[in-house]
Amino acid sequence: MNQTFQALVVRETSARTYTRTIEERNIGALPPGDVLIRVQFSSLNYKDGLSCIGNRGVTRHYPHTPGIDAAGIVESSESSNFKFGDPVIVTSFDLGMNTPGGFGQFIRVPSDWVMPLPDGISLRESMIYGTAGLTAALSLDLLQYHGVSPEHGPIVITGATGGVGSVSVALFAKQGYSVSASTGKTDADAFLKELGASEVINRQAVDDKSSMPLLKEVWAGGVDTVGDNTLATLLRSCKQNGAVVATGLVRSPNLQTTVFPFILRGVSLLGINAQGSSMALREKTWRRLAKEWRPKNLENLAVDCNLEQLNIAIDRILSGTQRGRVVVNLQ
Repeated sequence: MNQTFQALVVRETSARTYTRTIEERNIGALPPGDVLIRVQFSSLNYKDGLSCIGNRGVTRHYPHTPGIDAAGIVESSESSNFKFGDPVIVTSFDLGMNTPGGFGQFIRVPSDWVMPLPDGISLRESMIYGTAGLTAALSLDLLQYHGVSPEHGPIVITGATGGVGSVSVALFAKQGYSVSASTGKTDADAFLKELGASEVINRQAVDDKSSMPLLKEVWAGGVDTVGDNTLATLLRSCKQNGAVVATGLVRSPNLQTTVFPFILRGVSLLGINAQGSSMALREKTWRRLAKEWRPKNLENLAVDCNLEQLNIAIDRILSGTQRGRVVVNLQ
C-alpha cells in the first residue's frame, strides 16, 4: 500500500540530539501486523516525552514515531476479531516505544494489542484517559482489593496535576474518597478541586527528610507518581493496614526506607504496570471507566491539540509544566 500519512517523527542527529518534525510516511513502511488502524485520536504521556529525547529505556532505535496510545477505526484486518470500520483502542504494549505509535495517522499492530471501544465512551474520550487513565483505574482497583475504602481515611495522590495523578484525583473522588492532592504547582488549587480533591497540599508535605522510620499515621492509602523520598514518606505515614500504589518515577526510581512500615503497621507497597496487564483486565477496567467510574468532570481533565501543536505540549510535559491530559487530534 503506497498511501501516505502524516506523523511526528523523532530523529537522532549528531551528539545525541533529537529533532521532532511532521513528515509524510508511507503505510507500506509500517511494521508487520494483522490490523491496520486509521488513528483519529492519541494522547500525550510522560513516556512519550522520554521517547522524544532519546531515552533508550523507552525507545531503542530512531527515527521513530512516539505515541503509546491510539484510538481509531480499523482500516483493514487479517484477524477474524476485527473488521473494517470497527472503533478500537490500542494502549501501551510496545506501541510508541519501539513500534511506530499513535502520533501518526496510521498504525499497524498485532490483533492481540487491539481492544474494541467500550460502549458508552467515544474515541476522543478514551484518549482523555489513555494509558494514564488505565493506570489510575488499575490503582483504584488494587487499593479496593486490598481493603482501602473511603471510610478508612483520606487518600493522598502525588504529582496530582500530571496525567496519572489528575485522573486518579477524579476517579477516587467519584468513588467517595477524601482526596489529598499533592503538587508543586502553586496555581493548581482550582484545577484539582474541580476534579474533586478535598484538599490540595504542597509536595513538601509528603517529602519528609527526617530519619524517623515511622511518621504520624495520616493516609489510608496513596497513589504515588514521583518515587524516591516522596514514596518513602507515604509509606512511613500510612495508617495501619494501608497501602500505597507506586506508578511512576518522575523524581527518581530510588527508594530508601526501612521495613518498619511493613512489619509494624502492615502497610503494603503495590505496583502497577499497565503495559503488562492482561487483555481481560484491560477490558474490565475500560468498561468501568466508560460507565460506573466515569467522572462527571471528565472534560475538565484534558486540553486538545493537533500534530502541529504537539511539540509545544511535549516541551511542557518534559518541563513538568503540563497540567492534566493532552488529547491529540489526528483527523
